[in-house]
Amino acid sequence: MRRIGRRTSERAWPRRLAAALTALVCLATLSLAVAAAAASGPEGTETPLRVLLRRLNLSDRAELTLRGRYLGRGENGMEVVFPRDGRMTLMLEDGRILVRYEGAFLSAGASFTLTRLEDGGDGSEPEPGSTSESASGSASGLYIGSAGLYPGDLRLTVSEGKLQAVLTLSMEDYLLGVVPYEMSDSFPLEALKAQAVCARTYAMNKMNPQREWDVVDTTNDQVFRGVSENTVNAARAVAETAGLLLTRNGRLVECYYSASNGGQTEIPAHVWGSGETAGKYEIADDPWDAGNPDSLTRSATLKKDGTGLYRRITGLIREAVFARPEWQKGGFSTQESDFRVDGFSAMALKTPRFDSPSRLMTELEITLTASGRKVAGGTLGGFESAGSLTITLPLFPAVKHALGLAINGTDNEIFTLTETEEAFRLTAGRFGHGVGLSQRGAQWMAQEGGKTFDEILAFYFPDSQIMKYEAHPAPLPTVPPAMNRTPAPEATPAPKPTLMPVSAEGLPEGAYLASVENIQDGTTLNLRAEPSPTAEVLRTLAKHQRLIVLDEMDVPGWARVRTDVIEGYVMRSYLERE
Repeated sequence: MRRIGRRTSERAWPRRLAAALTALVCLATLSLAVAAAAASGPEGTETPLRVLLRRLNLSDRAELTLRGRYLGRGENGMEVVFPRDGRMTLMLEDGRILVRYEGAFLSAGASFTLTRLEDGGDGSEPEPGSTSESASGSASGLYIGSAGLYPGDLRLTVSEGKLQAVLTLSMEDYLLGVVPYEMSDSFPLEALKAQAVCARTYAMNKMNPQREWDVVDTTNDQVFRGVSENTVNAARAVAETAGLLLTRNGRLVECYYSASNGGQTEIPAHVWGSGETAGKYEIADDPWDAGNPDSLTRSATLKKDGTGLYRRITGLIREAVFARPEWQKGGFSTQESDFRVDGFSAMALKTPRFDSPSRLMTELEITLTASGRKVAGGTLGGFESAGSLTITLPLFPAVKHALGLAINGTDNEIFTLTETEEAFRLTAGRFGHGVGLSQRGAQWMAQEGGKTFDEILAFYFPDSQIMKYEAHPAPLPTVPPAMNRTPAPEATPAPKPTLMPVSAEGLPEGAYLASVENIQDGTTLNLRAEPSPTAEVLRTLAKHQRLIVLDEMDVPGWARVRTDVIEGYVMRSYLERE
């Protein structure tokens, strides 16, 4: 049974803010293993989930808007209550986080935490229309840049010279930002509910108090993009499956899922070499994924008369034919221009990568007729038929790339081969690893098969059971009256920026001196690796930073500049020539 708590100091306010998470409240049917993963605190309050916000690509700056009251607390002891709708900019300077708010700067030290507060909980009246409802309501939270609402507490630290953000929030609020992005909000409700159970179980499995965070907000774990008011169907799916987890033999299932399995489910051992065994996952044909027209597939047609072949597949066939003894003993030329495919008579998929019933084939056998020019006495003759030849080509990666059939970079597509009177058609399917739930299969099961979410889960996770844990988000803390009466720490003036040195002697021909001037006070100018607004930001330049302009680029509006420290590109309009 896990105990998860927050670090506290000797100060009274942090002690009131931190929750002492202890006991576990679950249905009696849950085993100890499941219960440990679904740890909760006093009176059935749940252990929150911690999400590393990597997809925001934070560097040395972040723009925040608060939708609710927040307590800001710095590593150096600074504490400030920020009002609802407050806006702030966080910046890095010399390894410390600066909070720019209302035109002034607060130094937070090496870390800065924003903790949600109950609106009006200090005895004052809540602001009109405000609420701190969480877990499905998600009315309070914060915005980071242009991303969705992040309904939770935020901790920012410095890692490798950049801001690192970890969001702490309830499991159900987390799912509101996962389900509509892992599976479209337009999917049938029962499919979305199956996705919600999978995502909840996956996240619960990842909770680990020994790490700084539990999950990442990218496909390395599950895509989390914050909460949107427009994802109505996904919100309903989360609410109607609240607390439901997928278990097997009293343990949480490792709920893997992918976009499409190509018509056959896969097992973890074939993908990662470890994990759940074949006895827990099964290789089975999936007619729902195969039958969904939206399942991603790619096809190529090879005409039986040999015409219209792609250059790359012709090259593969030619190399295989030249290696045949019939071609070598026949005295045929091995020059590219002396070879011709006359037609195909048979094709077959061969050599499964794994034992039956796996249909993941690795080779394409082709029977064809070909012609070539023979060399006799140093003289090159006309084209002659070499007769019928059988060759074998590797599907991975040669054929799949030669015919433009690549879907995955891991060479695990499922290929099917069909024949008509005029051609052979090779089709590749499977978008993702194929283990566990197929999102396209679940969509078709609900839409065309009328299956419920528990029937969908039973198909993709054999011998599993759905169980429920009872735990609720802890109430948001209120502001101590004493803190409301005490003025916030006085904001310090904006720190004087540290400017990089510039040696003006011996300028290259055509270069000149300029400085960063045409920006607002307190803001910075991005120095980029390429002359493009989407290029990597190498550094931010403070106002009055002196620069050597090496040349003005062919790209309109850009200049290549350097200091004694670094070189890059800036927009010319922000510079003034000396």
